[in-house]
Amino acid sequence: MTTATTRTNQATRSPAAATTARRAVPPIPTRRIVAVELRKMFDTRSGFWLLTSTGVLSVVAIASAIVFAPVSTLGYQTFASALGFPMTLILPMIAILAVTSEWSQRSGLTTFTLVPSRGRVIGAKAIAAVIVGIVSMLVALAIGVVGNVVGSALAGVETVWNVGPAHAAQIILGDLVGMAIGFTLGVVLRSSAAAIVGYFVLSFVLSGILVLLAQVKEGFTDLQPWLDWNHTQVVLFEGETSSVQEWVQLGTTTTIWIVVPLAVGLVLLRRSEVR
Repeated sequence: MTTATTRTNQATRSPAAATTARRAVPPIPTRRIVAVELRKMFDTRSGFWLLTSTGVLSVVAIASAIVFAPVSTLGYQTFASALGFPMTLILPMIAILAVTSEWSQRSGLTTFTLVPSRGRVIGAKAIAAVIVGIVSMLVALAIGVVGNVVGSALAGVETVWNVGPAHAAQIILGDLVGMAIGFTLGVVLRSSAAAIVGYFVLSFVLSGILVLLAQVKEGFTDLQPWLDWNHTQVVLFEGETSSVQEWVQLGTTTTIWIVVPLAVGLVLLRRSEVR
């Protein structure tokens, strides 16, 4: 009799009560999702060696600057410029793989089952990518400090610190813009190979075409800074973004190449089938 009564009570339980019972389990906090995404960036061999290569190539770049840079140009800006090239290539690749790994490694079904809100997962990936980018750049700039001291000592010249805090912040921002481009391509294409190829096309092919147009078409010269994200990134690296117009140009290129495509990619990603 007691068993029958229990079954009857379970059968007649209202849907609202069942929903309340299900909601009693607290959602996974965002900080835990970010921590998991950070760990996933190190778990694979490709991710591990990409992150390791940021430090290795920074040392190689500094050593090359010490050996080959003319003594008259030795200064912290020389070493910061030497660090810029490997960082602009590696950091966007890290951002791309942070997104596309869910599809290339077929782990998306597990991830989105544990955290059904795809927006939260992508947001956590973005936070993790920004953390990795900032930490990598701070480590690279610290290596540049050591290189500047050692290089000037070996050359027998005075140590020159010609990069201030504002310029250093712009260098970090420039690399974060490059990471954002890679992250956007990863969200839109969801394929590691396609996103990496797309990044090189945007960085070198499209940018080269826009530079060529600015050279051959006189009216396009003033329009290029408003369309070419690579141009605004270079201005950031050189520490020349100081006027209001240059910051507005940065905002315009960011909107065109990052904000709008990322919004479209997020809509498509939330509706796509995960296997």
